[in-house]
Amino acid sequence: MHNVDADPLDRLTEWHAAGKKTALATVIKTWGSSPRPVGSHLAVSEDGDFAGSVSGGCIEGLVIEAALATITSGEPAQLEFGVTNDMAWEVGLACGGKVQVYVESIS
Repeated sequence: MHNVDADPLDRLTEWHAAGKKTALATVIKTWGSSPRPVGSHLAVSEDGDFAGSVSGGCIEGLVIEAALATITSGEPAQLEFGVTNDMAWEVGLACGGKVQVYVESIS
């Protein structure tokens, strides 16, 4: 379930308190036109629930997949999306910018 209005850090705290494994994705760098600023968060629970946004929707699916993999493996991931990536048009980041996202497991 996605709750656009929920603060991702509050949801992360709630899920953690309920004993769920979680991950946090954070925009760490942007270039050119990007949909969300540095410091934007997307919290993900092991159930696939998420709150917040790192892109306004265009790369969320791939970031959620990476977050679920990070929850399972415990290994952080650094992702970069932009028009120079082969997948940029597929994921919808055709605004001419780039965004770099760091995904970490929160225990």
